[in-house]
Amino acid sequence: MTTLAPALPLLRIGPHTVQPPVVLAPMAGITNAPFRTLCREFSGGKGLFVSEMITTRALVERNEKTMQLVHFDASETPRSIQLYGVDPVTVGKAVRMIVDENLADHIDLNFGCPVPKVTRKGGGSALPYKRPLLRAILNQAVSNAGDIPVTIKMRKGIDDDHITFLDAGRIAVEEGVTAVALHGRTAAQHYGGTADWDAIARLKEHVPEIPVLGNGDIWCADDALRMMRETGCDGVVVGRGCLGRPWLFGDLVSAFEGTETRRAPGLREVADVMVRHATLLGEWIGDETRGVIDFRKHVAWYLKGFAVGSEMRRKLAVTSSLEELAGQLHELDLDQPWPDGADGPRGRTSGNNRVVLPDGWLKDPYDCAGVSADAELDTSGG
Repeated sequence: MTTLAPALPLLRIGPHTVQPPVVLAPMAGITNAPFRTLCREFSGGKGLFVSEMITTRALVERNEKTMQLVHFDASETPRSIQLYGVDPVTVGKAVRMIVDENLADHIDLNFGCPVPKVTRKGGGSALPYKRPLLRAILNQAVSNAGDIPVTIKMRKGIDDDHITFLDAGRIAVEEGVTAVALHGRTAAQHYGGTADWDAIARLKEHVPEIPVLGNGDIWCADDALRMMRETGCDGVVVGRGCLGRPWLFGDLVSAFEGTETRRAPGLREVADVMVRHATLLGEWIGDETRGVIDFRKHVAWYLKGFAVGSEMRRKLAVTSSLEELAGQLHELDLDQPWPDGADGPRGRTSGNNRVVLPDGWLKDPYDCAGVSADAELDTSGG
């Protein structure tokens, strides 16, 4: 195995050193405090772990759910929040609130989300097409952030006819953004097809002044090393690759530290992690049943590749207590080893979708007259 670790420079995001240069991607309903805790435990506390998407309007208005999402465990350092917003004034207020109330140590701005409820309001991966609006948001974020570093995560563009990442990267540099992360897909691709790592390499060449992080199709630790070798990027952002695989962050640490140790847990160990994950969710929510119900969406990801019958999968998908979850898992053949081919795409894989945009959005990339504070989402988490 080719090892890049000894030759890699440190990844610095403002005052924070991220070593190894690995970031957990914000994912709605996934990267809450319990999941971040699991990933951080496997990594030995190394790396950067970002919160779910926090909408700026909901934060400023102190929405109850949002205020829970911005709570970090005492062991989380640095505390990293991802913000979503389309109104520069509201974004500025949210950033100022984070600074004044010491809510985080790092702010990431979401310009990559492709889901319709975000793009139809001109947010997420739709927003960089409006260059002046992007600049205004970044200006307000950076000018209100003080010493807290501001980074952005984006996609290549809306579709193949409306590519924005190079312009967006240059605007980010000019407005004082600390680092940029690029998912090598357009919004139209959603999560389908293959991520374009060449675009990550092009962005690195285009904005040499700041770190560039690559995102897309990192399913195992060696994929991360390969991305850095092929693109020259300064770090990696891992999203769907860690679904049902929080131990991937331990593998990433090993890979970047130059060892060949890779985790291949058998089903018994996987089952133990599943119960711990559900337990953490219940403790965080404050209700065991709600925690187990929230955990249900993770079951198929954890069990991918293992021999688990359809009836048992159905039963696991309707569990409502930790005792029930643990009991059903112990009915399985827990002596199963890690299955061949278990790594690979997980989560959403749809692609070639029509991007839902505000009326007339693509007519003029410099006309932002149709965007107002009314486009702000009022709930967080995606």
